[in-house]
Amino acid sequence: MKKSSLLAAAALAGSAVMLLAGCAGSSGGTASGDASGGAEATGGRACVILPDAASSPRWEGFDRPYLQKALEAAGYEVDIQNAQGDVQKYSTIADQQLTKGCGVMLLVDYQGAAEAVATKAKGEGIPVVAYDRPFTGADYYVSFDNFKVGQLEGQTVLDGLATAGKDPATATVVYMGGDPTDGNAKMFHDGAVDVMEKAGIKPAAEPAGVWDQGKSQTNFEQALTSLGGKVDGVWVANDTNAAGVIKVLQDNNLTGVAVSGQDANVAGLQNILLGWQTATVYKQVSLEADAAVDVATKLLAGETPTASQKLDDGTPYISVEPVLVGPDDVKTVVANGDASAAEICTGDVAAKCTEYGVK
Repeated sequence: MKKSSLLAAAALAGSAVMLLAGCAGSSGGTASGDASGGAEATGGRACVILPDAASSPRWEGFDRPYLQKALEAAGYEVDIQNAQGDVQKYSTIADQQLTKGCGVMLLVDYQGAAEAVATKAKGEGIPVVAYDRPFTGADYYVSFDNFKVGQLEGQTVLDGLATAGKDPATATVVYMGGDPTDGNAKMFHDGAVDVMEKAGIKPAAEPAGVWDQGKSQTNFEQALTSLGGKVDGVWVANDTNAAGVIKVLQDNNLTGVAVSGQDANVAGLQNILLGWQTATVYKQVSLEADAAVDVATKLLAGETPTASQKLDDGTPYISVEPVLVGPDDVKTVVANGDASAAEICTGDVAAKCTEYGVK
């Protein structure tokens, strides 16, 4: 399954590049860097707002460079800003971008801030693409199949329990979700629950969801104490939160606990190789970036992008396939350029890299 999913992802990458090549000439854009205005500069100017740099290293490490590359390849002048976890800053950035002129906006929502920006943009006739996180008012939503992400995380917990010889129906499993203001968090949760609870799992504890490693660590520590120090599995919504959970497990000498995650970040891949995390859901960000740029280009050309799904509010949803990565698959993430062996294979991890062919 993993190999076929990776092949499908590679095929999608190729098709996205072909679509971009075919549409770039029709955008009327320019990569000249002239932000002074004018019909041509405004029409070909792509404005992007990222949410923060703390909840996941992906925003600055992957989304920014991949979006920059894909947008420039499609002929856009590019303005990418990061709100740094500040709703007011998000609004200020948007106002500055709109004053300079945007042909299209790609927005990653932060605590609902994107909705007001979308209203302003659409009032000026500017198409808006919700990138990675959904929000009301976008023309299209481009992300990974987030319910599937949750399903893969739920399967991770089941796989870890099976390896440890634990019965899901009697296992002690803690649910550690993401920030509920992020529209994806519910999809991750629902997908995970779909798999885990069909197998008989009932949550032993479920602290409030956050996207914060330190808070996740504290929340899990409190949950573990309430359970008398017993835990067999932890559904964790991403690798950053999983690192906090794993620190608590290490401090309490608890091994063999099933732990899920997503993003395939360096710490997550190291924890997988060392056996502290069962698997991660790998979301090849370059594919998401290419798909979003393809949608933006088609909207500016007056075309109607084809969506595979719809959100509950009717927003067309173009989804990219996620892939489950265990220790045998870490080398694939490295081969795709989304992590480096030099970063991963340090200290105690070096021997595991040799064992699993990560180089």
